[in-house]
Amino acid sequence: MCSLIGLGFLVLGFHSLVAKPFYIPSESMMPGLQVGDHLVVSKYPFGWSYVSPSFHVLPFMNGRVFGHLPERGDIVVLTPPGSNRGGEDLIKRVIGLPGDTIQMIDGRLWLNGKPVKTHDLGTRLIPIDGNFHCDPNDLDRTRAFPGFAGAQVVSRDGKRYCCVHVIRETLPRGRSYETLDFGMSIADNTPSYTVPKGHVFVMGDNRDNSADSRVPIDQNGLGGAIPLENVGGRAEFLTYSLRGNASWNPLTWASDFRSERAGNSLRPLSK
Repeated sequence: MCSLIGLGFLVLGFHSLVAKPFYIPSESMMPGLQVGDHLVVSKYPFGWSYVSPSFHVLPFMNGRVFGHLPERGDIVVLTPPGSNRGGEDLIKRVIGLPGDTIQMIDGRLWLNGKPVKTHDLGTRLIPIDGNFHCDPNDLDRTRAFPGFAGAQVVSRDGKRYCCVHVIRETLPRGRSYETLDFGMSIADNTPSYTVPKGHVFVMGDNRDNSADSRVPIDQNGLGGAIPLENVGGRAEFLTYSLRGNASWNPLTWASDFRSERAGNSLRPLSK
């Protein structure tokens, strides 16, 4: 019995201080992250804060132990400030650091008064499966976003796909990543915003379907930059991914794996 308790504390300590698994429940970080992805989040790169324990039972406390700033482009897991999300952990990309000025103009990101470099990669077909339905209502919770309306297509072989428009963004120091563009949404034109000291500005890669730092709290967003204390860790790599089509029959489980996604790094590409 004592050994089981000790093992439990060991696992809890590892999850709180070193690394923990994380499951992607929504489409807000597509195309890099899809519903059904399982990944590893490292806890130590930015130091530790009150949100580091696996169970969020601590009240807000200022500061981080051995704290370090994330880099622009890092994918982070965060606990939203206040109660607008009920303590649910989110996963977003760090776009702005303290002192940065962020603005969206006609769907394009501006950083410190200059447009971020983009490269239009055209359209891409993403298979529709048990975990990804490409449903126009999936992300239309607040009527603020267009969802996936009109994105479903059927190929010649009869299989269904989601046709998405992919744009690669490259930040000033050369870190790049892919984003999705579905047309104009309420978050495609925003006022200029300066990130306060001790905060980071985060956005989802599925730009027209992510309630993030651009979006007011009353529209289910984060209402601006989040305190560094609320960053729980950095996303590192995918462990495995599931299509969500498996049944109770174990013979269907192997075919449910998206083998092409296992082991993929989640760090932005660098020049």
